[in-house]
Amino acid sequence: MIEINYSIKINATKEHIWETMIAPETYKQWVKPFSPESQYKGEWKQGGDIIFFDPNLGGTKAKLKIVNPYEHILAEHTALVNKQMEENTEGDIAEKWIGTIEEYKFEEDEDGVKLNINVKTDEAFKPMYDEGWPEALKLLKGLSEE
Repeated sequence: MIEINYSIKINATKEHIWETMIAPETYKQWVKPFSPESQYKGEWKQGGDIIFFDPNLGGTKAKLKIVNPYEHILAEHTALVNKQMEENTEGDIAEKWIGTIEEYKFEEDEDGVKLNINVKTDEAFKPMYDEGWPEALKLLKGLSEE
C-alpha cells in the first residue's frame, strides 16, 4: 500500500465544514469529481458501516473506525458494491481495494481550518485519488465558505 495526502485551507468553522461535508445534499455536490451521482447510505457513527455509491456504477462499503465530530474520521473499506448494492470481496480489484484507509482530520487556527486527507491504498488507485481529491476539496471549500 502507498500513502497519499491532500489538504486545503477553508475559511469556515470546523463545525460548519463537518456539516457541509456529511450532509446528504452537500455531500452529493462536493464528491462529484469521484462519480457524478455519488451519495452515501448509512450514518456517520463510529463502528458503523457506510456505503458510498453511484446508483449507475456501484461503489464501496466502509467501516467507520473513528468518528470524532468536527475533528477526525477514519474509514476502512471492506467491500465493493454493485448497482444492486450486493457486496463483492473477491477478485483482483476487490482484493486491491479492501483495506484502503481514508482519514480526515480538521486543524483549526486563527485563519480557518486546514482539512487534511490521508489515504492508504493500493498504487492502482492513486490516479483516481489524484484526479478526484483536488477538485473535490475545491468544491467542499466553496460550499463551506458560501
